[in-house]
Amino acid sequence: MTSAKRRIWGWYFFDWASQPYNTLLLTFIFGPYFAETARGYYMGTGMEAEAAKAAAQSYWGYGLTAASLVIAVCAPILGAIADSTGRRLVWVWVFSAFYVVGAGGLWYVAPGGEAGMLFWAVCFFGIGFVGMEFATIFTNALMPSLSDQDDLGSISGRGFAFGYLGGLLALILMLLFFAESATTGKTLLGLDPLFGLDPEAREGTRAVGPFSAIWFVVFMVPFFLWVREPRMPRQALHIGAAMGSLMELLASLRFRASLSAYLGSSLAYRDALNALYAFGGVYALNVLGWETMQIGVFGITGAITAMIAAYVGGGLDKRFGPKPVIAGSIIVLIVVCLVIVGMSRESMWGIPLDPASKVPDIVFFLCGGLIGAAGGPLQAASRTMMLRHTTPDQATEAFGLFALSGKVASFISPFLIAVATDLTGSARLGISPVIGLFAIGLILLIWVKPKGELA
Repeated sequence: MTSAKRRIWGWYFFDWASQPYNTLLLTFIFGPYFAETARGYYMGTGMEAEAAKAAAQSYWGYGLTAASLVIAVCAPILGAIADSTGRRLVWVWVFSAFYVVGAGGLWYVAPGGEAGMLFWAVCFFGIGFVGMEFATIFTNALMPSLSDQDDLGSISGRGFAFGYLGGLLALILMLLFFAESATTGKTLLGLDPLFGLDPEAREGTRAVGPFSAIWFVVFMVPFFLWVREPRMPRQALHIGAAMGSLMELLASLRFRASLSAYLGSSLAYRDALNALYAFGGVYALNVLGWETMQIGVFGITGAITAMIAAYVGGGLDKRFGPKPVIAGSIIVLIVVCLVIVGMSRESMWGIPLDPASKVPDIVFFLCGGLIGAAGGPLQAASRTMMLRHTTPDQATEAFGLFALSGKVASFISPFLIAVATDLTGSARLGISPVIGLFAIGLILLIWVKPKGELA
């Protein structure tokens, strides 16, 4: 394998190593487990079941809001500092440690805990979440050095596909050997959790935190062995100069209509997508009454479609450019959200259903497949579109802004979902704000130049 290919494969391994934080922790295992634990706590205080479900979803939403607010404030500043010093890999090391500490700490979130347990759960989750997002900024900024501009769309798509494959494998291993059913205490294979983990204390499910941390440590080895920074002049850290560069970039946005429109568009649609990932498993638990096993199998469906679609989407991106891929993906996700918000165990957009009917389960499985099929290409093409609006020497700063554009709405969207859930008292209707965010993203995309401003 040539040195250039090793660098690309090493870069791919970051997506493989980090994907379990999204797949296992955010969406399909820990997120629903937290909602289940929080619901039990609130019902123990005397709340009715539906109110407890809504309170659990709101707590999760406010926790994600706090973590995303930290990212929104710090991401562009860190990017400017990294670009001013010419160093990026060192920041990947630093925030990898955040990832490992945050994920590992989730082991201590036991069922039946007090309010303090819920607080520490979202704290540890937030530490790892911040670490993953900040490390992603700096790995994305290394993309321009991997290949020619024309190949970056394909590389981005393959990276996401490889990452989804890693997340899929990690999810399958968790379901087969660790995560236990709340009713039977058995894994998907009908076995007790490995290593003598206690199913009554939900230790198999809680092991998802340490499992994700170990997975990350092991599979980051190729990244750190094979990925090298391009040779750039190393400069001393000058906070004032770095902040001045950031302010200049922000001030220039009023003269860069395409970049401004794209940042606004991605602010809306990427974080609507993040909200779907963050609350999809919680929705399945609260609205459809699914257990961890069902949610996990649902996750496998979404991960498979995301992996395939991200790879195919990379080819479409290379041939047609990222903008059509982004627009088509958003339209699919709007339709999916309309279906989800109008569905419950008892009805489908006002059409009564037998509460024992399997129709909602089948429809939600299909929706999960479509979310994966649209979400994979959307994320990959978004990364490529950002590259069309920056230069290699400003890549980290630009991706800091890109993260900001994602995380501004990412702290707004969980907040809107939490507020909507509180106001309606319904976990189902609480998801509705994401429809508006997707629509805003699609509209703003009109003013984005397909080949960027640097063509």
